[in-house]
Amino acid sequence: MNVLPALAAALALAAPPAATFPDAAALARREARYAPVALTVDLSALPPGERQALARIVEAARLMDALFLRQVWAGNEALLVELSGDATPLARARAAYLLRNKGPWDRLDGEAPFLPGVGAKPPQADFYPANASKAEVEGWLAGLPPAERAAAAGFFTVVRRGPDGKLAAVPYSLEYQGELALAAGLLDEAARLTADPALRTFLTARAAAFRSNEYRQSDVAWMRLDGAIEPTLGPYEVYEDGWFNMKAAFEAFVGVRDAAETAKLARFSAELQGIEDALPIDAALKNPKLGGLAPIRVVNELFAAGDAARGVTTAAYNLPNDEEVLREMGSKRVMLKNVQQAKFDKVLLPIARVALAPSQRGLVAFDPFFTHILMHELVHGLGPHQVAVPGGAPETVRARLGDTSSAIEEAKADVGGLFALQRLLDEGKLDPAMQATLYPTFLASAFRSLRFGLTEAHGKGMALQLDWFLDAGAVVVQKDGTFAADPAKMRTAVISLTKTLMELQARGDRAAAVALLDRLAVIRPAVQRVLDRLRAVPVDIAPRFVTADLLTRRPATPGAARVPPATTPGPRADPPER
Repeated sequence: MNVLPALAAALALAAPPAATFPDAAALARREARYAPVALTVDLSALPPGERQALARIVEAARLMDALFLRQVWAGNEALLVELSGDATPLARARAAYLLRNKGPWDRLDGEAPFLPGVGAKPPQADFYPANASKAEVEGWLAGLPPAERAAAAGFFTVVRRGPDGKLAAVPYSLEYQGELALAAGLLDEAARLTADPALRTFLTARAAAFRSNEYRQSDVAWMRLDGAIEPTLGPYEVYEDGWFNMKAAFEAFVGVRDAAETAKLARFSAELQGIEDALPIDAALKNPKLGGLAPIRVVNELFAAGDAARGVTTAAYNLPNDEEVLREMGSKRVMLKNVQQAKFDKVLLPIARVALAPSQRGLVAFDPFFTHILMHELVHGLGPHQVAVPGGAPETVRARLGDTSSAIEEAKADVGGLFALQRLLDEGKLDPAMQATLYPTFLASAFRSLRFGLTEAHGKGMALQLDWFLDAGAVVVQKDGTFAADPAKMRTAVISLTKTLMELQARGDRAAAVALLDRLAVIRPAVQRVLDRLRAVPVDIAPRFVTADLLTRRPATPGAARVPPATTPGPRADPPER
């Protein structure tokens, strides 16, 4: 029996009417929610060989886009091919918006489809068989011997159904062999070009990891990077795995260090143990000796791809996620300064003029915005990461909280970052002027994060925080509908929420996490009214990687050596159509 016609008919009946999908003009309006920004980076301090190595790293990083598209949905590639063969304005707009979202679902619109025929976004992405259920995968994992279960539930395998109908774990090195082989070759070439021994070690180790599926050695090598070029590429974050938050998505960041800002912020690493010791949780839940000082790097972003360039642009990141590396070495925090400055200028200041009470609008400043993002990343490494299991081995918080883990962790890092900054202010270790600007800037940024949507971990985590602060009277709705922070009550509410979230993580209490998110991770009417008034303000930025494009132009003559220019021109006068 041929089931395809019946399946097509069923899909047609299930899909919304064609008229409900946005046309080219509507897609252009959606794209306008992302403010175009030309990211340029000064490369004049890099010797010619380092610029050549950087070009090969960017070329390898571009391959992360193709890999992530496959991970999001198995149908992405075929859909892009179909759209690329259609020259109509609608097809071009659909293709561009698909690439923006890395799939045919709008990440700013609750993952609603903007193309006909694709159905709802699969929460399991393409990490698990399309014809498998979550319960089937859970049962299969539970029945595996411990070593096999660890591999099947690990970051770097997909689950596939074999010819016999049984589930099996397939390593990324096999599933994505073609793209990873190309990326590994480019990283090997970059390693030969660089004179930086630590960078060479990392590039060689990451190329080997792409081939072997063993990433720990290259994660250690990445932690030891301390040069002008800061590349991050590979499978890292688990947000796209909506079933279990355990499969890592491919992404890439390529940055050039801002040495002055890095030196200024490096002192925060020395404060982490003191912040850990002061956390408002039981002493037994604190780590008396953190795994290592957290390296902090401030870079200007040259290029981003994959999970790092889908929908909302990443402003900072905290890696690796390997718990063993975290215990031994801590983690590295990378701040993307030019990205953060663009977000502040294009998004946060306009939000403040609409969302905040007039008395607090002038208190929104870049320094607390930038420093809180740093503290957010630092606090990811603090607090409980293991859950004691009676009669068994400890389990990770991530494993115990499952699909609630990401939103809870993002909320913990946000509010814990406020706790840490307030402590440093009280100890006189930060500019006292930040006391007046910290909470108004955070409040404006809360509305920025809420606009990412509640299907995104950061947006959901921020909704939880804002509603907690509203209930505590720490954030107050004014008569004109704007919002204001009460600094004294914010102090108390920050402590109580930090305690609640960290103790929930220590228990590994998924039921409590679900209840908390169900109660507080919602948009209340007063908040929605402000969000409605923000519709004319960009939600985020749309970076154009001007320097990276110039850097990777290959020479026209075969074999001709090309040294990328040391300086980068300003934005091109003819921005691409969106």
